[in-house]
Amino acid sequence: MTASHPIHDNPRLAWLKDDNIRPYVFVRPENAIHHPGSLHHELDWFRHAPILKNPLEMDQVKFADRILTLETKAFGPSGMAMPRWVFYDCAIVPGFVAGFAARTASLPMQTREILDVGTDQAVRDEEWTPLSLFIIIPTMSDKGEWVAHNLCSVNSILPKELQYHGIGFVSKAFGLWHANVRTCCGMTQWTSPSVRLHAHYGDFEVLTAYTPVHSYAHTLTYRVEVDTRIWGEFFRKKEARDFGHHYEPAGFDVHPTREDSLISFQRRLEAQEGPFYIDGAQTLQKQIGEPLTVYRRKRIKG
Repeated sequence: MTASHPIHDNPRLAWLKDDNIRPYVFVRPENAIHHPGSLHHELDWFRHAPILKNPLEMDQVKFADRILTLETKAFGPSGMAMPRWVFYDCAIVPGFVAGFAARTASLPMQTREILDVGTDQAVRDEEWTPLSLFIIIPTMSDKGEWVAHNLCSVNSILPKELQYHGIGFVSKAFGLWHANVRTCCGMTQWTSPSVRLHAHYGDFEVLTAYTPVHSYAHTLTYRVEVDTRIWGEFFRKKEARDFGHHYEPAGFDVHPTREDSLISFQRRLEAQEGPFYIDGAQTLQKQIGEPLTVYRRKRIKG
């Protein structure tokens, strides 16, 4: 029996085949990726050519406004909305924004109203409305690391019946694929549902477990070596690969809601006891905030 495709055979991801929904790349010409998708050429998820927009052009400011409106609606309640100058100085100039956009006229009226494109004028003037955003920035690392700076989607503000299943995960996947990213770092909070998402792009190494230099000390910093072969596991849920073939328990758990646990984990990292990893499959099997097993690579015997 032929195995089902995690994307193309999933009816909940039918929106990816919709001609009214396309990936977009909001990037200044100097930062445009040469030969996008060539590193991870085995991945066949993205069949629509992306919409390319230049943020340095004045006429593209409305698209930027829509990206920022979406980001503010998603993160404003948590106090983590991105200032406009940070968007330009720290995202647009050094990196780029990717995601998915819908043809404005095709959106349900309720969705248009939530996204502030509910007028006939908006439909006439704005062909595309962003549904998600993923900001990725190159670093000075000699390993060619990129930083995943921001990720959000319209799902966080839409009622369930109007949501686009998996659009957050697929948006980050598109950005990593498009930019030929080998190594990706990022930040998230231990009790955020996004931990489940970020832990499925490659083996999830914890770089900081407690981060007081951040506005939220309970932030973790992670790194993944991008592995597109495992991306489908996020959607298969119960068909996770054998993580235990390469990793073994390190002898302790991390308790995401306990500061003493996070600090203890951080001290182990600073003492160079790692590297330590979290099993992505376990993040899906457990409730947000429940203890997670910490792993290390299996030692080679002999």
